[in-house]
Amino acid sequence: MSPGSKRGKSEPKSLGATVLELVVIVAVALLLALGIQAFVVKPYRIPSGSMEPTLAIGQRVLVDRLGNSLTEPHVGEIAVFHPPEGAEQEMCGPVPHMVTLGGEACSQPVPKEASVNFIKRVVAGPGDTISIVEGHVIRNGVREQDSYIRPCAQASSPECNFPKPIKIPAGHWFMMGDNRGESDDSRFWGPVPRSWIIGGAFATYWPISRIGTL
Repeated sequence: MSPGSKRGKSEPKSLGATVLELVVIVAVALLLALGIQAFVVKPYRIPSGSMEPTLAIGQRVLVDRLGNSLTEPHVGEIAVFHPPEGAEQEMCGPVPHMVTLGGEACSQPVPKEASVNFIKRVVAGPGDTISIVEGHVIRNGVREQDSYIRPCAQASSPECNFPKPIKIPAGHWFMMGDNRGESDDSRFWGPVPRSWIIGGAFATYWPISRIGTL
């Protein structure tokens, strides 16, 4: 091979080839990002104060979708899920009605799910018997270890007291916000089935001052 030969050196790319390569890279990156969000980890923004003081309005968390498909939810976990249809109107049961405050919490599942997402804490699971006294969950005769909650402003508030025990149906989970006096949760619209749970929140990434695990 003569000294002047350019054999073995790559030819410079044309502008069109460079642009095409960039488009392909960006497209693959977007597909990977969407795939990760759809099947592995999904970001979620806290829309209300129902989980204060644990999670503030506007705070952002990461939700484990993959782990949710492999394991069962557990009591104490913070989960994102679809509530029942009518939850935003506090409707309970297959025949929609409002619960009687100070009586028993809603124990009748609603058969149809809503399209919105809620985030709450799992406080009871299938087969558990619970009552709620002054905002505290009494599960199978034992009061929850709930140092994380914001107690009810008035312990005697009717929405914080459902002293008549209910039993959680098989395959269902009872969800409550940590802000016990200001949360629209399973007390009013009942337990949710396993298939409606999107995943457990495992970390918070915004604001920077609150980065950490949950």
